[in-house]
Amino acid sequence: IIKHNNIVLFYSPENIAIKGKAVQSSTFYFQANNAIDGIDLYCTHTETEMNPWWRLDLVDLQIIQEVTVTNRMDCCFEQINGAEIRIGNSLENNGNNNPKCAVVSGIPAGQSVSYSCGGMQGRYLNVVIPGDSKQLSLCEVRVYGNASLRRPIGLEHFLDSVKLSGRAVQSSVLEYYRADRAMDGIKHALGPASFCTHTNSETNPWWRLDLLDNYYTSTVIITNRADCCPERLDGAEIRIGNSLENNGNNNPICAMITSIPIGASHSYSCPDMEGRYVNIIVPGDRYLTLCEVESRISIISLVKLIP
Repeated sequence: IIKHNNIVLFYSPENIAIKGKAVQSSTFYFQANNAIDGIDLYCTHTETEMNPWWRLDLVDLQIIQEVTVTNRMDCCFEQINGAEIRIGNSLENNGNNNPKCAVVSGIPAGQSVSYSCGGMQGRYLNVVIPGDSKQLSLCEVRVYGNASLRRPIGLEHFLDSVKLSGRAVQSSVLEYYRADRAMDGIKHALGPASFCTHTNSETNPWWRLDLLDNYYTSTVIITNRADCCPERLDGAEIRIGNSLENNGNNNPICAMITSIPIGASHSYSCPDMEGRYVNIIVPGDRYLTLCEVESRISIISLVKLIP
């Protein structure tokens, strides 16, 4: 926590799920509260049944911006395909009739995918898989509320200023899909690769964000295209550092993208990696398309930004 001009700034978003109470439609050894224990290794598990569900009672009305779901890593990762995230105040049908935030198209084994719920309001958050003979297993569910509840507005300005003041370039440009489209705030729009970047087909295509100064990065969030070809991002590397050798692609690796489902956003932790440049490169003869890249600075950089 940092105090500046009598404003208290919290350096990280609050996962409000950990304050809630979880139940599920049935229990096969693994309890419902395993999904809100803050540990991705311990998961929930229902019996095989019709429309298995998991419900989080947030205890009070919340404004929900984002839900992050972590899939199991041992096996059966496809079991979560088709799961619906629902948010509202009704307990009709165990809460499974509340409005829908998102449908899980797929989450790779052991990975986390974030779903935007755009300020949906409700006390209850459900994850339900429609159909017969289904099992539901969740290794973690994180819920982030309205920015005014999660983080004071002062911090939002600090975080956004880093992203918005950067400059983006890429190895080549296919037609009009420029590098700056990955930082325009528009994740999806109608049409092929709309408001996304796109390189030519080439060897080791890359995209680079210049933050204009040296910062410590905590998280990089990448949104994949929603129209087709989500597998083109598979194997991409996120690199952070201060060198422009090899166009910045020799800087240290934060993470490697195994896959991001079509139209989904995936967060990658880069704990206090230091650098001015954030690169995304796909090794091999490939295309590179990015619909949005968001860089979040750490508490160390926040101290630097406050006079």
